[in-house]
Amino acid sequence: MASGSRKKTAAMAYPKTLLSIVASLGGLAIFLILASSSLISEPFRSGGIVNLIGTASDEIVVDFSRRGYVSSSILRSTRDGDDFQESDGGFGDSRKAKSISQDNRGNDLIKNQPTLSGDKNELIDSRQQQEVGKDLAEPPAGFGSRDATAQLKQSHAAQQEKGIEDSSFSTGGDGVQIALSLSSNLSNTSNLQMDSKISTRLPSLGSSLKDVNPSPPMFTNSSPGCNLYHGKWVYDSGGPLYKNDSCPVLTQTQNCQGNGRPDKEYEHWRWKPTECDLPRFDARRFLDLMKGKTIAFIGDSIARNQMESMLCILWQVEVPKNRGNRRMQRFYFASTSTTIIRLWSAWLVNQTSEPFDFAPAGVAKLQLDAPDESFMEFITDYDVIVLSSGHWFAKQSVYILQDEIVGGQLWWPDKSKTMKINNIEAFGVSVETALTAMARHPDYTGLTIVRTFSPDHYGGGNWNTGGSCTGKVRPLKDGELVENEFTNVMHQKQVTGFSRAVKKKTNKSKLKLMDITEAFEYRHDGHPGPYRSTDPNKITKRGPDGRPPPQDCLHWCMPGPVDTWNEILFEIIKREL
Repeated sequence: MASGSRKKTAAMAYPKTLLSIVASLGGLAIFLILASSSLISEPFRSGGIVNLIGTASDEIVVDFSRRGYVSSSILRSTRDGDDFQESDGGFGDSRKAKSISQDNRGNDLIKNQPTLSGDKNELIDSRQQQEVGKDLAEPPAGFGSRDATAQLKQSHAAQQEKGIEDSSFSTGGDGVQIALSLSSNLSNTSNLQMDSKISTRLPSLGSSLKDVNPSPPMFTNSSPGCNLYHGKWVYDSGGPLYKNDSCPVLTQTQNCQGNGRPDKEYEHWRWKPTECDLPRFDARRFLDLMKGKTIAFIGDSIARNQMESMLCILWQVEVPKNRGNRRMQRFYFASTSTTIIRLWSAWLVNQTSEPFDFAPAGVAKLQLDAPDESFMEFITDYDVIVLSSGHWFAKQSVYILQDEIVGGQLWWPDKSKTMKINNIEAFGVSVETALTAMARHPDYTGLTIVRTFSPDHYGGGNWNTGGSCTGKVRPLKDGELVENEFTNVMHQKQVTGFSRAVKKKTNKSKLKLMDITEAFEYRHDGHPGPYRSTDPNKITKRGPDGRPPPQDCLHWCMPGPVDTWNEILFEIIKREL
């Protein structure tokens, strides 16, 4: 009997044990489901594609602010995640809430800008003309056009303390990047979260200087999905990629050390993206990657600045053969059959000085709807094109659209007529025209990289009204940046033009945006300032009346911050070729 009871008791024990196991497994499954749900609803902020501002269960707010090519830049999603809408407003900037004014038509005349001659090698300023010289043939940024921004009425929306900005997102086809424009309309939250090209907006770049690393690690790796444009400037004790006396093609006006600049710290700051490391430029690897290929820099003297930086870097491993002519600079690296080219195109659209309608001869006339054939005829020969422009739109010029004069800069003789386009609008149209022509050229299959507007640092005025960058020896810190609204609106127009051109693309080429503008607003220390010549008697300090000496706060010292452009450029090429 006892034996029978023990058997019965043992038999009853097995179901209880089995039930216990099943209950444990069920509990574990419920825990895993809850944990997964939590992770999905709150992605890791440090490594996610987007920062989610706020965690309320009924709403997710995603901030894509970037100076204006996304209206007020607050995108909201319902709980279902399928209804993204862009709010109204002007172009926002998460660093500061600003306001820029414009009349209802957006066609006000830009006033109070200094007069320039028709010759690209001459500035009309009798006091500074000889000292500025050939290198400042292209007018410095703004040329009084900071005053212009007082006529552009678009309010900056106040931004979240931490937000998100996007310079471009992938369409998934032909490697094309589309920059979000003022008319952007996103419709799928899952696409945003899965797209590694979307960039996260970080706190102010200037905060980087609070965290100076005197001995940074070797920058050797950059993730393909890493955003290269958000980060900080870190001190690099390793120094620049070359020395000023090791590059014979360096333009003397940018040879700051050779011209007597006493400080050198500006050569030691490196750009460090937040999400990855930006490798130091490996000249030999670049030549190997570009074997048998041609890269062309097209634009104004800032494009030349970047091209010479590239040559100086490559010169350290191989001396190229000069195969250029008066029309085109061309350098050939025999070891890999790599060619570096520079073509002049200040406006990127067709230009003539011939008389047209009521515009007389001698005044530059820009056909805003016709690309500049001086470079378009060559684009099928190039594998990579780096395109940049903007600063020449401060120069005297007449704007023509569909065979009609629609505006002008420093030129509008009949005040009774309404000007339809000012120089800022004209710049945006020119970018769209040039890029659209390239994106629709049936035989062009290359990679076009648009380097965004290069900021100037004429503090306290313009180039001819006391603006100065003298004595600036290190990057700006957090809170020190003074908004240059002209730079901001020019950047916005450029990105909008880029976006519109990409949407019209029909060929197999690629378009990428190299968005350097914001990071380089912090580099007021990187310009030649008064150190633009070898003249031992040049004036480098303010006079008794406080007036600063003639100086260049537009171009960049070499070596200097401009070399970072080519490190970023190299990363883009590695990803695309």
